[in-house]
Amino acid sequence: MTGLRVPPGPGLPDGLLVPEGELVEQFSRSSGPGGQGVNTTDSRVQLSLDLATTSALTDPQRQRALERLSTRLVGTVLTVDASEQRSQLRNRTIARERIASLLREALAPPPPSRRPTKRTRGSQRRRLDAKSRRAQIKRGRGRPGADD
Repeated sequence: MTGLRVPPGPGLPDGLLVPEGELVEQFSRSSGPGGQGVNTTDSRVQLSLDLATTSALTDPQRQRALERLSTRLVGTVLTVDASEQRSQLRNRTIARERIASLLREALAPPPPSRRPTKRTRGSQRRRLDAKSRRAQIKRGRGRPGADD
């Protein structure tokens, strides 16, 4: 494979290309589907990328990725597993897609902050009317008093 291509998206107008040499793939036996061959083929794929040393990211991108992916990192290494398919090649493709989508989400700029707005006069009136109707219903559930 030629490297990891992250398609363009928010925060990545030109996409991203991670060189093949910076990706570490490990293969092991999968616990998933595979029939008789499940114990003999190394179809499970672990794909790792060290975010601190990769040349694909600029310094601001690296900081953003390290912050946003901090719960998924071991040190500065991002690792994904794939063992759904019987074929090692398909699991390699799935692992690359997963790591690419994680990177694209992590590098996207944060959404704009909410601008607080004032409640309209009509919405305040409707809320108070609903509260008073509800209070009236609850008052009607009590025992009749001496004045009723």
